[in-house]
Amino acid sequence: MDHSAIRDGEERLGLDPALADDARLAFVGRIVSPWQRGDCPKNLREARARGGRFGVSVDAPYRAALRGLGPGDGVIVLYWMAGARRDLAVQAPAHRDAPVGTFALRSPARPNPVALAVVRLLAIDIQAGWLELDAIDAFDGTPVLDIKPWLPSVDILPEAQGGPR
Repeated sequence: MDHSAIRDGEERLGLDPALADDARLAFVGRIVSPWQRGDCPKNLREARARGGRFGVSVDAPYRAALRGLGPGDGVIVLYWMAGARRDLAVQAPAHRDAPVGTFALRSPARPNPVALAVVRLLAIDIQAGWLELDAIDAFDGTPVLDIKPWLPSVDILPEAQGGPR
């Protein structure tokens, strides 16, 4: 992917985090979705509306870690957007009137391209390492970093408001 072009108003970081050697991650599985480059929804709401077969295939060494999850549970899936650019501090998205900082966006372009999806677990097969999800807005084959239970008692801010304005 060509990361040399930038839009008017965008600013690059002084370094490219993709070249750093300061973290070790273990992928625990892969996302299964109908989405490919050029045909991926922008968010979970759109993914749910378009429909399809969605899931996470969990690698064998990590399957025991699925114990305690069950159909109907909310889960947070953290995944690595491997092809995303990592060198922008300020971005100029088409849906904004002016450029804005990367940390004020849900864009895949970020220093560490970690994404999250809060989804519903429809079915689980621990032996096969299969989690069927209600939706996901990531490319088929995207590496999964972690799966966490969504807990309303801790995951909802008191007097929650919308994000950046």
